[in-house]
Amino acid sequence: MKAWWAALQFLTRIPTPRLTHYDAALGGCSAPFFPLVGLLIGFLLWAAAGLGADLPPGVLAALLLVFWVGITGGLHLDGLGDSADAWLGGHGDRARSLRIMQDPRSGAAAVIAIGLLLILKFAALQALLTSTQDGALPLALLLAPSLGRGAALALFLTTPSARDDGFGAALTRHLPRRAAWAAVIASALAAPLLAGVAGVWAVALVCALTVALRALSLQRLGGSTGDVAGALTEMAEAAVLLALLGTD
Repeated sequence: MKAWWAALQFLTRIPTPRLTHYDAALGGCSAPFFPLVGLLIGFLLWAAAGLGADLPPGVLAALLLVFWVGITGGLHLDGLGDSADAWLGGHGDRARSLRIMQDPRSGAAAVIAIGLLLILKFAALQALLTSTQDGALPLALLLAPSLGRGAALALFLTTPSARDDGFGAALTRHLPRRAAWAAVIASALAAPLLAGVAGVWAVALVCALTVALRALSLQRLGGSTGDVAGALTEMAEAAVLLALLGTD
């Protein structure tokens, strides 16, 4: 149970039992639970959508997005912003790019990337709220957070760490690979089982994003980082929302 609570504590702001001991080994053991934490986030978003069902679609979409960011503490948006700054300001230099990722300040690229991503998610949520297809919104809300975190887990499984220190490096060293692959495969299989053809498209888009971002990270950084995984999570979530519009 400690691994589950550790995953929930790291990925969300949901209150959890206090862990008296947290180290890199526990962090690695918690990683296979990432897609399951995403599924829980999806259930909470679905419940919130039900509570606000009488609101205008645009208002509810905005509130859902605020809740989505709040429940995760903006963790993955921070990774997206850091990655965008590093890609723009690193000028192809590995050491410079990694230094920028560690800088707590946000540059223009971070603001632009985060802003565009949130606009895209808002537009997709509003479209799903007005969809005439029953079940489109619940499926999107359930699958997007789960597949997004499954993609990040797949990135850690297939890509060496670009740093010797940091969360990403520690997680990669202590990751239970068999359990992690089982979690990735389960999250990928759930999408077509629940959403049919649209689920297949969702998995295909997430796989394409993962392969592309992995290739770019290897080229630019020599590996992945926690920030890159966060950026992938956010982009994969947006891709799943767009793919589930295909259920209409």
